[in-house]
Amino acid sequence: MNLLNKLERKLGRYAIPNLSLYLILCYGCGYLISLINSSFLNYLTLNPYLILHGQVWRLFTWILIPPTRLDFWTIIMLYFYYSIGTNLERTWGVFYYNVYLFMGMFFTVLGSFLLMAVSYIPAVGLNASIQLYGAPYYFAIISQSFSTYYINMSIFLGFAVTFPEVQVLLMFIIPIKVKWMGIAYGILLLVDLIQSPIIGRIVIGTSLLNFVVFFLMTRSAQIGMRISPRQVKRRRDFNRETRKARPVSISKHKCAICGKNSEDNPEAEFRFCSKCNGNYEYCQDHLFTHTHVK
Repeated sequence: MNLLNKLERKLGRYAIPNLSLYLILCYGCGYLISLINSSFLNYLTLNPYLILHGQVWRLFTWILIPPTRLDFWTIIMLYFYYSIGTNLERTWGVFYYNVYLFMGMFFTVLGSFLLMAVSYIPAVGLNASIQLYGAPYYFAIISQSFSTYYINMSIFLGFAVTFPEVQVLLMFIIPIKVKWMGIAYGILLLVDLIQSPIIGRIVIGTSLLNFVVFFLMTRSAQIGMRISPRQVKRRRDFNRETRKARPVSISKHKCAICGKNSEDNPEAEFRFCSKCNGNYEYCQDHLFTHTHVK
C-alpha cells in the first residue's frame, strides 16, 4: 500500500467533491471583482513579501486571480477544464483528485517564496531590481506571475496521460487524440521553460511540479487509479447496456405443444398431464388432444 492509499484511509472523508466546479466559481468571483474594481485584485495576489509582513490571506486568495482575461474563448476553455477535471475525479477518485490539485497549489505557493529567496542572491542578478525599485514594488510586480494557469495545464496533462486515446475536436473542427495534444503542450511548456528568465522558470516549474510528483508517487498504483481508464469505459458501457436491457421474466406455466404461457395469456388455464412420463404441462386447448409422452 503506497502513501496516498494510507492517507486516503485516514483523510479520505475530508476530500472535497466537485473540486473543479469550486475552482471555476473562484474564477467567476475573480472576474466579477475585476469588472467592479480591478485594482482590488492587487490585494489578493500571491505576494510572499507582503505575506511575511502579515497579509496571510494571500496564501489563499490568489486562487481567485483569473488565469486569463475574460472573453468567449476563455469561457469555452473553462468549460473544457471543468469537463476533463470532472472526468479525472470520477476516474481517480475524489481524494486523489484533491491531492493532485492541492499539491499544485502548494507547490505554487512554495515557488513564490523560493523566488523571493532567489531574488536576494547577488549571483542571480535580481537583487539589483530590488535595490532599484524597492522590495514592495518589485514583489508586487512579480506576484502577478502567479495564478492557476499552469495548474489548469497540469489538469490537462493528467487527463492526457489517463485517457490518451480519447478524441476531441480541436477548434471544433479537427479531430485529434488527446495524447498528441498532451505531447504538443508538453513541448511548448519545455520550450517556454528553457527560454524564460529565472522568474518564469520558477513559476512554470513549481506550478507543474504536482504533475511530476503525483505520477511518480502513484506509479505503482497504475498512475494514481485503482482501475485503468479502459476498465472505467468497459464498466460504463456495461452499466449502460444493463440499464437498456429489459428484464427477462420466467413464465410460471407453459404449454408443451403450442408454447402458450401464462405471462402472455393470463386468462388461459394450464394443467399437468398425469398420463405423460415427466412434468409436461398443457393449455386447455391441448390438454385432452395431445399425444401422451411415454
